[in-house]
Amino acid sequence: MKVENLPLAGALMLTPRVFTDERGSFAELFSLERYRECGIGDSFVQDNSSLSRRNVLRGLHGDARMAKLVSVLRGSAYDVIVDVRASSATYGKWHGTTLTAAGASQIYVPRGFLHGFLALEDGTIFWYKQSAPYDPACEAGVAWDDADLGIRWPLGEIAPILSPRDAHNPPLAALRERNKLAPA
Repeated sequence: MKVENLPLAGALMLTPRVFTDERGSFAELFSLERYRECGIGDSFVQDNSSLSRRNVLRGLHGDARMAKLVSVLRGSAYDVIVDVRASSATYGKWHGTTLTAAGASQIYVPRGFLHGFLALEDGTIFWYKQSAPYDPACEAGVAWDDADLGIRWPLGEIAPILSPRDAHNPPLAALRERNKLAPA
């Protein structure tokens, strides 16, 4: 497995080996031992997937209790992480990358980060492995288009398709004032 440090401390890009032959391909998506060797000590307790059509934007979401391992199983998505750890030197900085099913890469999203993605193709299946069970009372959302974050989503002139909740998320500054995102 190839492991790359991303520009935000603790975040990783992981690319498992993909074995291909005339039948198709095979990749190991998760091995506790192998991920521990990479420095990922989280105990993952829940897996989720979502199916999205092109231009669906999900996020930005955060839960201070939760680390994530994310990947695209079908299609492609522009994946974004934002460091919201109050004591971090990269607080409020973001990193974006395109994930594809063919590329098999995964992003390790540490606790104290926001996460979101934009589906770049119809039928995109996005996979999330979480270190805490989903609890809406612990989750916070931040506006996908927060001017202070300045995320450059690859939308062009097209408006994203948003859930009602994501369409009305507050800017990061509002959540920080309320101490809603207080990562460990």
